[in-house]
Amino acid sequence: MNDFQAIADRVEIEALRGEFTDAAMMRDRPRLASLFTPDGALRMPNIPAELIGREEIRAGGERLQSQWDFFVQTTHPGTILLDGDTATGRAYIQELARTLDGRQGLNYAVYHDRYQRTAEGWKFAERVYEVRYLDASPLAGSAPQAAWGSGTNPADATATPAPAASFADPASAERLERVAAALRAGGFAAEILDDAAAARARIKDLVPEGASVLTGASETLRLSGIDEDINAGGRYDAIRPRVLAIDRATGADEIRRLVASPEFVVNSVAAVTETGSLVLASGSGSQLPANVGGAAHAVWIVGAQKVVPDLSTALRRVEEHALPLENARAQAVYGMPSAVNHLLILNGEARPGRGTVLLLREAIGY
Repeated sequence: MNDFQAIADRVEIEALRGEFTDAAMMRDRPRLASLFTPDGALRMPNIPAELIGREEIRAGGERLQSQWDFFVQTTHPGTILLDGDTATGRAYIQELARTLDGRQGLNYAVYHDRYQRTAEGWKFAERVYEVRYLDASPLAGSAPQAAWGSGTNPADATATPAPAASFADPASAERLERVAAALRAGGFAAEILDDAAAARARIKDLVPEGASVLTGASETLRLSGIDEDINAGGRYDAIRPRVLAIDRATGADEIRRLVASPEFVVNSVAAVTETGSLVLASGSGSQLPANVGGAAHAVWIVGAQKVVPDLSTALRRVEEHALPLENARAQAVYGMPSAVNHLLILNGEARPGRGTVLLLREAIGY
């Protein structure tokens, strides 16, 4: 390797490390994941977390990001040892952070890195995060929006800041009972289950074998295994695989008919209120007709972190929490952003018992 190539490699690896910090600060998880090789690893024993592959790194980063009130990371140059198409190195990190549940502090850490030259340039093959110093004392400062109210003008500092709402923490047992009672008063059937595994088993009781079933595009369904059970298990007449097999240019009418009126729709929601309302958001709107009444029966699986006091908070949860996470997923999977183009609010069920809400005691999905 000549001196010019070595200099170029060092500059590119240093830029890679700077890009990592920029993607973390900008909360751009798909970009951050793209900085790794396809089988790259991000290991953080202190958290603890071990993420292998770009999809795990993206999804794991989003879970961490959803817990932040604010986060600041600074990277300081360290060593780079070149060895042909591979290299090793260290980068030194200073971080300030506060989470929505009140944890906060300052730390200094080291990233122990392995790098790989690829057709796309240098990438991380592995980053291992080691904390060298941690101070969990309350931070004296705050994020500007917290200090200055809803605006960005320091002159507004006398305004009382709105309390930061945590949209990722599971609701208490008491709140879940309150939600279930309100849903039942509105004509929904409502059950409280321990976890996603219990919901997965309950679906088999609620949805008879052979029924036509449409599933929503839901992280809750995907993470719980319910999506796979319905669409790949062979037990049901699954609508989604049929839709995906139809040419969208010539079969648009057939697609609309299929998704509008299945026997069952199984989905999740973006929020459920303590007053008994369900809030669903959609970019295309295609899944909403079945939820609002087109399907003969509906089942919604709802993680405990989706409970909010009222509709105004539910809409905040959609915009401030669910949309950024879904937008990152859509960018990574489809190469295009998501949007809240359609909102569905179900305040009650005109046909009592048509819709069943399975409230989980655990958090799952967005």
